[in-house]
Amino acid sequence: MTTIADKPDYSLYSNAFGYLRQPLDFKPLEGDADVVVLGLPFDMATTGRSGGRMGPGAIRNASVNLAWEETRWPYQFKLSEHVKIVDAGDLVYNCGDSADFTQRVEDFATKILEADKAMLSFGGDHFVTLPLLRAHYKKHGQMALLHFDAHTDTYSQGSKYDHGTMFYHAPNEGIIAAENSIQVGIRTEYDTANHLFEVIDAAAANEMTADEIVAQIRKRVGDMPLYVTFDIDCLDPAFAPGTGTPVCGGLTSDKAMKIIRGLKGMKIVGMDVVEVAPAYDSAEITALAGATLGLEMLHVWAESNGKIK
Repeated sequence: MTTIADKPDYSLYSNAFGYLRQPLDFKPLEGDADVVVLGLPFDMATTGRSGGRMGPGAIRNASVNLAWEETRWPYQFKLSEHVKIVDAGDLVYNCGDSADFTQRVEDFATKILEADKAMLSFGGDHFVTLPLLRAHYKKHGQMALLHFDAHTDTYSQGSKYDHGTMFYHAPNEGIIAAENSIQVGIRTEYDTANHLFEVIDAAAANEMTADEIVAQIRKRVGDMPLYVTFDIDCLDPAFAPGTGTPVCGGLTSDKAMKIIRGLKGMKIVGMDVVEVAPAYDSAEITALAGATLGLEMLHVWAESNGKIK
């Protein structure tokens, strides 16, 4: 008689440690993975409610609900047949040491990218994107940024380690080409007179179709290498209450997924989802949104990087 113990994949929740039930691989440089998933349990740069350090674990747990579907709707291919994904677990660093964390992220990501592997990273607060961008710049040169958020994160008055200053520093360091970058979902104060990025604010985005938004993104980015960063508070709190700085009037999860699907064919070189804070979540809907957005990014990355023949 065959039992569940003989075929553990029959049991949805048993031994589901990695993202999408993928194997944990703490030596991802040694394998033949196409994409390495990395958790960044850090929220010391948070200005509002803390708790984002628990985000990677929550996203992994919620991803179990997505792993059963071999061919994800509306795609026409099995991701697992075209892309090898491994979960490298969470970055280990000296807790309480922001400088140590920052350097370790950059160093780890640099090694992964030098091995010709791509990355999907889960935060953690949004500061984690800055050292990730620094590593991606070493590999891909100056990039365009597609930034989903309720906040521009271009504020110059913050501290060195602040989840509201990354996209002030990144253009100044030459990492991001602001003239090719665009932010979607913004609905908080920023210096409109001196703002470097194009903005599709939340009010406009909610009136536009996903296709119209994608067309504007494509026009702005052109053929630049593209880094996609998704702060979960881009979504309205109805769809993502579990975050540190929720702001009403955001996008629906449906529209966000449609926009990401529209990026097919663009030169996506890096991806992250940040600011999931499960302590404020309800029925894991924020974690599920984060896990789902990551999965959408992986499908589009596969289609855009020649993995689907």
